Amino acid sequence: MTTTTPTAAEERLRIRSGAYTGPTAGLAPGHVQANLAILPADWAGDFLRFCQANPRPCPLLAVSEVGDPSLPTLGTNIDIRTDVPRYRVYRDGVLTDGPTDITELWRDDFVAFLIGCSFSFEEALLADGVPVRHIELDRNVPMYETNIPCVGAGRFSGSMVVSMRPMTPKNAIRAIQITSRFPSVHGAPVHFGDPEAIGIRDIADPEHGEAVPIAAGEVPVFWACGVTPQVAIRNARPPIAITHSPGAMLITDLLNTHLSVL
Repeated sequence: MTTTTPTAAEERLRIRSGAYTGPTAGLAPGHVQANLAILPADWAGDFLRFCQANPRPCPLLAVSEVGDPSLPTLGTNIDIRTDVPRYRVYRDGVLTDGPTDITELWRDDFVAFLIGCSFSFEEALLADGVPVRHIELDRNVPMYETNIPCVGAGRFSGSMVVSMRPMTPKNAIRAIQITSRFPSVHGAPVHFGDPEAIGIRDIADPEHGEAVPIAAGEVPVFWACGVTPQVAIRNARPPIAITHSPGAMLITDLLNTHLSVL
């Protein structure tokens, strides 16, 4: 008996129905996944400039029309109000809720920003034989808030969030080569080695995601992460903002292979 892997559209419908509310790593292999930030229109201009000024952590894939929950450039029949497994709701910069559906919160002045996700380059790493620890352990990738400053834009500012994957030095070098071909999903690492050098006090205690073990002979390798806007939103304190829950992404119809620049 053979089984078929669900398509991106099928996974979105499963999420929309409420049947799946967990991390999306590994779902719909081959397809681009996206981080999310939703803001009122009068905050959207500043946020757009923040993303443009910080392309490593905030590589934009799409921006919705005002009040329109569809993202036609990312896939057919997408509804950003229902198609992310779990959301985060911020009010005045404070996280207040984590719903699985934001239909009742949706407003006619909302603008949705979709930002590239490292899950795309992980597929390229695995295809080249570079192991990815959190996938091996079926965990959410560990994410850390750092002291690396982002470029401020209008009301938005903050420090970079990074995701971490432990690797042998040989695999780290290969990972740098591979991920540098994917600038629209964070590109090459921003740091490797000593976590304290970028303000991470305890590598075993990530602010987001789940910790993974670092074996003897391995070094932690850090990539810019699309959770960075959540720090900027906390700092800017808009009256309302909605993001994805870290690791729970929008699955698009775009193919990862189309993002490579080489």
